[in-house]
Amino acid sequence: MSGSKIGTGARARLGLALALALLAGCGSYNPRTPGALDAYTAEEIYKKGEVEVETGDPADAAYYFGEIERLYPYSEWAQRALIMQAYSYHKDSDYPNSRAAAQRYIDFYPAEDDTAYAQYLLALSYYDQIDEIGRDQGLTFQALQSLRTVIEQYPDSEYARASILKFDLAFDHLAAKEMEVGRYYLKRKNYASAVNRFRVVVEQFQTTTQTPEALHRLVESYLALGLNAEAQTAGAILGANYPSTPWYQDSYTLLTGQSLKMEAQGDNWLASIYRQVVRGEWL
Repeated sequence: MSGSKIGTGARARLGLALALALLAGCGSYNPRTPGALDAYTAEEIYKKGEVEVETGDPADAAYYFGEIERLYPYSEWAQRALIMQAYSYHKDSDYPNSRAAAQRYIDFYPAEDDTAYAQYLLALSYYDQIDEIGRDQGLTFQALQSLRTVIEQYPDSEYARASILKFDLAFDHLAAKEMEVGRYYLKRKNYASAVNRFRVVVEQFQTTTQTPEALHRLVESYLALGLNAEAQTAGAILGANYPSTPWYQDSYTLLTGQSLKMEAQGDNWLASIYRQVVRGEWL
C-alpha cells in the first residue's frame, strides 16, 4: 500500500501528537461512546485512525475510519477513509468486514485510482483464508474469480502481477485438494474413485505442480485395475513432459517391473491427452 494511504512515520507521529492533544484532559474518554467523535473534524478522526492502523489496534482504526464515513459521508475524507477501513479490517483478519468495505468502495468510486486496490483487497479477503487444503474450497473459487477481476480489469495496475501469482497458487491449491482425495481412495484400494480424482487434475489442472504426481498415481491405479494400456499411456505422458521428476522414475520402475513400456497404447482418454500435449494433435 502506498505511503499516501497509510502515512509516513513523521505523519504518524504528527497524528499521534494531534490525537493526544485532542484527548488531553478527557480522563475516561471512550471514542466508541455514541456522539464522542461528533465534535471532531474528518481530518482529526482520520489521523487518529492512521495512528491506530500503524501502531495500535487495527479494529479501532477501522472504527475511526467508519465514523468518518458516518459523520462526513460526502467528503473527500470519507472516500479516503473507506479504503483505509477495508485495509484496517483486513489487517485485523476481519475478512467479511474488509470485503464489505472494499465492495462499497468499488460501488461508490468505480473510476478512482484506488478502486484497483479495493478489488485486490476483496480478492485477498478470500485468498488469505485458503492456506489449509482441508478448508472449504468455495473460498478458493471465490478467490480465483476475484483475482481474475483484478487481472482483467486492472492489467496495468501494480496489483495485477501480484494477483497473477496468487491466482496460480490458488489454482494449484484446488489441484492439491483433488490429489489429497485421490490419495485417500488409492490408499484404501478404491482404484476407480482414485482414478476419477487424478483424471480431474490431468484434464483440468495441467499447468499446476500436481500434474506429474497425478500421472504417476494413474499408473499405479491402472496397473492395480489391470488396465495396462492406460497405465502405459500415463507413463508415456509423464516421460515426455516430466522426465526429470522422481514421479517419472517411480512410474518407470513400476512399468518395467511388469515388462511394460512407457508408450501410448490404445484409444482411451489418456491417449487423447497424449496426442494433444505430446504430438500437438488438437483436432
